[in-house]
Order: sequence, then C-alpha cells, then structure tokens
Amino acid sequence: MVIGAGSGSLELKVYEALTEAILSGEFKSGDPLTELGLSEKLGVSRTPIRAALHRLDEEGLIEISPNRGAVVLGVDAEDLIDIYRIRMRLEGLAAAMAAEKMTSEDKKALSETVELSEFYIRKNDAEHIKELDTAFHREIFKKSGSRMLCKILTDLHKSIKSYRKLSLSGTGRIEASVKEHREILEAILRSDAEEAERLTYLHVENAMKSTIEAINNGV
Repeated sequence: MVIGAGSGSLELKVYEALTEAILSGEFKSGDPLTELGLSEKLGVSRTPIRAALHRLDEEGLIEISPNRGAVVLGVDAEDLIDIYRIRMRLEGLAAAMAAEKMTSEDKKALSETVELSEFYIRKNDAEHIKELDTAFHREIFKKSGSRMLCKILTDLHKSIKSYRKLSLSGTGRIEASVKEHREILEAILRSDAEEAERLTYLHVENAMKSTIEAINNGV
C-alpha cells in the first residue's frame, strides 16, 4: 500500500488509500492506527498521515481520542442497514429519472451489460457478474441526469464495498439479482419510470436481506 508518485496532493492520496483500506476491510473495526506505523507502511512522512487521520475522524470512519489514539470504526451493522435503506429510496429515484432521460444509445449500453451478466451466469463466472453488477448500477446513476444523485450513490456504494459482495453470496442470489436487473432494464426500455423505481427499490431491499443473512451466517 505504498503511495506512488504522480499528480494530486500527497495528503489526498494518503486519505484515499486509508479510506480504501478501511472500507475494503483491510483495516477492521477496532484496529489502532498510528502515525508512525502508517508512515512506514505508506512510505510518506507523518504530516500527511496526521491530516488524513483528522479528516477520517471528522467523517466518522475512525475515532481519535487522547487515551487510545486513532481507532478504526468503519461501517457497523446499524450503519449498513441505514445505508441500504437510503439506497432503496435514492436508487429507485435514479432509476425513475434514468427511465425518463436515457437515449437509445444509453439503453443499448445498459442492455449489453445485462446480456453479458446473463452470459456469465451460464458460464458460472461469479467474478465477472459482480463487476457487471457494479457497472449496471453505476450506469443508471450516471444516466439519471443528476450529478449530485450520482455522487451520493457512488459514495454510498463505496462505503459498503466490503459488504456488497456478500449480497451475492447467498444460494441462488446471483441468478436472482441478474433476473432483477433484467426486469429493471425492461422497465427502463419502456420508459416506465414508476415501474423502474418500484423494481429498483425491491432489488436493493433483496440485496440488503441477502447481506444481513450472510453476516448472520458468518459468511
């Protein structure tokens, strides 16, 4: 996880590297983070480390206290449920807006994503399907026409990165998820905003249930 050279501020690079490490599960809840340890791990001085840690503290991903120093908080079970509930509403809205605004070319690109997912279902290739799952949702966010909505939903997806793959780990869930994508796609192709919103809400709700089940089963 050494920070490489390139454009952009060092502080931002350190912040992004630490955020990724926390949200991907590399750093787990309760793990201590020291300036010296991170400085050695990332190959940078302690100054950008200190600034990044304070930013992460403000965002609630870590907690800095006089006695314990910096400790990872991450995303707990209550946060996870909150995020999924917010996603249900906002992703439904994004799908409705996309259904009204997508061009023929946009719809063709989204159709190809679903068709590829269905192809990889037949190939039993879970990794490609998971990548296409992210691409499907991202395309709808972008084509909603709202930059703010796209940013919010992208950040929400990032915040539960370490959990999202769990949502596809249940028996038959990958197949069900791709089928749900197909149904959402068909509503969007018809420019049926209301149906696209309803189906997307149910899709995210099913993902939440599958994620919670996987956690409860110790997956």
